[in-house]
Amino acid sequence: MTRPRVVVVGLGDTGVLTAIALRGYADVVGITATPEFVSGQELGLRLARPEAWERDYRIAYRRFRGLDRTRIVHGTATGLDPEQRRVRVTRADGTGGDSTVAEEPYVVVVSTGVTNGFWRHPTLRDAADVDAELASPHQRLAAAGSVAVIGGGAAAVSAAAQVAERWPDTAVDLYFPGERALPHHHHRVWLRVRSRLECLGVGLHPGHRADLPPDHDTRHLTGGPVTWTTGQPPAGADVVIWAIGRVTPNTAWLPGGMLDDRGFVAVEPSLQVTGYPGVFAVGDVAATDPLRTSARNRGHVLLARNIRAHLAGNPLRDYRRPPRRWGSVLGPLRDGLIVFTPTGRGVRVPARVNDVVLQRLITRQGIYGGVRRRPR
Repeated sequence: MTRPRVVVVGLGDTGVLTAIALRGYADVVGITATPEFVSGQELGLRLARPEAWERDYRIAYRRFRGLDRTRIVHGTATGLDPEQRRVRVTRADGTGGDSTVAEEPYVVVVSTGVTNGFWRHPTLRDAADVDAELASPHQRLAAAGSVAVIGGGAAAVSAAAQVAERWPDTAVDLYFPGERALPHHHHRVWLRVRSRLECLGVGLHPGHRADLPPDHDTRHLTGGPVTWTTGQPPAGADVVIWAIGRVTPNTAWLPGGMLDDRGFVAVEPSLQVTGYPGVFAVGDVAATDPLRTSARNRGHVLLARNIRAHLAGNPLRDYRRPPRRWGSVLGPLRDGLIVFTPTGRGVRVPARVNDVVLQRLITRQGIYGGVRRRPR
């Protein structure tokens, strides 16, 4: 019996998990702008300790046992014919101009994510480009005497904590617009995170909203001063980290009829693209809810189940978003990791337990279905 074909466009955090979840059922083709898995998670760790970040969040695709039967195309999607379900791809190895291929899948999965600051973007790149993207911000922060982090979400909070821990002599200040940071988490989370930031010497500045012209580029580290629409004096810093959540969906290659008014992919509760049977979307690119939570919360598991049901002609199940964000916020600090439950309770995991149990056993062997050791 011929196995169905599924093309997964975007092999980031959610795309890789989706491809792995489908490995025993379909012939999967993965299209990726990077030559290896490069996660968008744990910005703070990536900035402060890139060598530690690479161990768990930059992994060659061939090391994933669950991707052994996946055909991986290093290139970028340039178009989609929704009727034929054909994806046009510009390959990275094209000679004499762009090399374009057409795939003919039964199902297309859109998991191209969003552009967010300097650490998440859809640019076609090779390993040397990724090396430079990791090294340059780290080196600039290492030379800074003062750092301002702008934003109130988890990325901003983790960046402030990790930078302050890595360089204790550097003045680190966190500026956020509300009375507290982490507004989408349970209030207990901020109480504990605030205490840890204060212990690390991070200056906390609530009620500061940055004055940004429409063309302001937040995709790079910048220098100060930072001005505010909320009336405070400008803030100076050697380096400014912009983590303000100004995301742009990576959907320029899709037909406009698939998108909502903000450019995200319009989906049904089943994660099927509205009006386009056989096309699904998952992750930060999918407009499931205001926080696009199918990027977490096992959205890939439901998606894989619904793809099988779609191809078999069976009813699809609905994605149900959690009421609040939960999980890690600060990322793995040197003394361990704090994982927050949906009710705001923090569970501390010692560093050794995080490395051996959470990363090696639960994440690599359980969630990813096995990750081979890095070649010596």
